[in-house]
Amino acid sequence: MLFFDMFRHDPKFIAIKGGEVLFREGDAGEAMYVLIEGEAEVTIAGMFFEKCAPGSFVGELAVIDDSPRSATVTALKDCRFVVINRERFQFLVDEAPRFAIDVMRVMAQRLRNCDRRILAAGLSEMPVDMASSA
Repeated sequence: MLFFDMFRHDPKFIAIKGGEVLFREGDAGEAMYVLIEGEAEVTIAGMFFEKCAPGSFVGELAVIDDSPRSATVTALKDCRFVVINRERFQFLVDEAPRFAIDVMRVMAQRLRNCDRRILAAGLSEMPVDMASSA
């Protein structure tokens, strides 16, 4: 993935131990993060959402729209994350359009996954006779 190649040798990173939280749902967000080493998980309202491997990024929504964090990210193993603050994010969008396309592609994939989960949850809550005809 482009993210891993762009950032794997970046000297500006933060390290967190397995079990530690990178950020929590509701926190203010001033940066996104690219996982360059380790494994982490994303939870929303305490429910598992996504597992992150090297090359994954998290926290992009808060950087894009200045909103509070919509999820919690916890290291499953010791991790290293490259920090991309708003200014660097804007620079990358301006100077490396492929970066912006890749961010949008991952956001679209996450949105589709959310849609599928909502649909599956809705179908599982339907009475049996309605779910079989859906």
